[in-house]
Amino acid sequence: MFEQFTSTLSDFFLAHIIWVYVFLGIIFAIGILQNLISAIQLPAAYTEMRQHTQAEDSETTWQLLISEEVMPISILVPAYNEAATIVSNLRSMLFLQFPNLEILVANDGSTDDTLQVLIDAFDLKPISRAHDLTVPHAEIRGVYGSPAYPQLVVIDKVNGGCKADAVNAALNFSRNPLYCVVDADSLLEPESLLRCVRPFMEEPEKMVAVGGTIRVLNGCTVKNGRITTIDLPKKFLPLVQTMEYIRAFLMARLAWSHWDMLSIVSGAFGIFRRDLTMKVGGWSNDTIGEDYDFVVKLHRYLCEQNIDYKMRYVPEPVCWTEAPETLKVLRTQRTRWQRGALEVAAKNKDMFFNRRYGRFGMVAMPNNLLVDVVGPIAEFIGYLAFPIFYFLGVLDQSFLLAFIAIFFIFGTFISISTLILEELELARSPRARDLLKLGLVALIENFGYRQLNSWWRIVGWWQFLRKVEGWGEMPRLGAEETSK
Repeated sequence: MFEQFTSTLSDFFLAHIIWVYVFLGIIFAIGILQNLISAIQLPAAYTEMRQHTQAEDSETTWQLLISEEVMPISILVPAYNEAATIVSNLRSMLFLQFPNLEILVANDGSTDDTLQVLIDAFDLKPISRAHDLTVPHAEIRGVYGSPAYPQLVVIDKVNGGCKADAVNAALNFSRNPLYCVVDADSLLEPESLLRCVRPFMEEPEKMVAVGGTIRVLNGCTVKNGRITTIDLPKKFLPLVQTMEYIRAFLMARLAWSHWDMLSIVSGAFGIFRRDLTMKVGGWSNDTIGEDYDFVVKLHRYLCEQNIDYKMRYVPEPVCWTEAPETLKVLRTQRTRWQRGALEVAAKNKDMFFNRRYGRFGMVAMPNNLLVDVVGPIAEFIGYLAFPIFYFLGVLDQSFLLAFIAIFFIFGTFISISTLILEELELARSPRARDLLKLGLVALIENFGYRQLNSWWRIVGWWQFLRKVEGWGEMPRLGAEETSK
């Protein structure tokens, strides 16, 4: 019966072979276009990296540290059920190398002991603090300060349902011209803020946002909120995410920064201008991709107001964050990312190919349409259609091999090239065996892991169509446990 069914199916597709080839040709063309963009990004990323490393001067960094002209920064830390990590991470932030700094934690209605852990660790007391009411957020239940750490303020609020609401609350209480959004489960390197604030000091009138590199914390040894030993994760899932992060930050974002069309500054580590944020109404709470949405929101406002501006990605500052170690948690993260990207695309569909928004509307937004909206569907269909049509005898071997080359071999080449770029310019991997391990992961991820991610993005598409809301659970192991 099965042979009869496959024979009938094969005869049907052969009878409509032109439409089969048109369909497969579209899938193939989308894959070629995506890889072509990646190929163009690689030399642009290298050029941008060279410019950064040639301009980087440790003496200049220390001069910034003692300079009275360093622009003050407020670190905003949205926190929801972060009792396992928040104390050690805040201690790390309190000792960052930066001359004028305040830290505002927005406890977003946590259901665990986050607030009590903070009170006990920093001897917090209720305080009064003047604040704006410019951007909306959920009700504030209390404000706490520490006699020992006057730069630390903890805001306890009713849960607002999204990270953006917590950011807005901290933003209203902040007092500095720049603010940095940092996830509560993240650790900043000591000089990260100094390096990231430099673009604002070099072009204070034009610079509106700067992002830094995010790296996977799992596997590193952490003591007292500081990373004492950098190492790769021992488990496969966080290890393959390490490769993903390197590829995403050191190629894609470097390239788009070089072209002045940066679409996203990571919500885990980004610096923004407070005055401009207030003008655009703060961070929006109508999308799960709040960081992506906010950067597009800035582009929209600045283009509509005909304001000359710049956004930059700086590769040297590193923020270390805990990556999911189970398939369940990783699935929740990736489906949420896909929903967020689709929500932002739908919300800003009028910007696609719109000359009013300059290069961002004509190039960056169409690229996002290809990568975030069309790409996941085309890739998933390709994984199914090409093998099936080959099995049915509709497709010859050369087409199947071409598909494998486009989606597997070239992807591995891009990953390896990004590793080489990082090692040549930043030398972030302390041992040669780490580079070999990551190179092997770049190859292995194409067989199973990449297809699983493609499926999760399809699930994210389905959730978007069904208007599914919420972040989902993201349990933390705790920073000290990442060394195990």
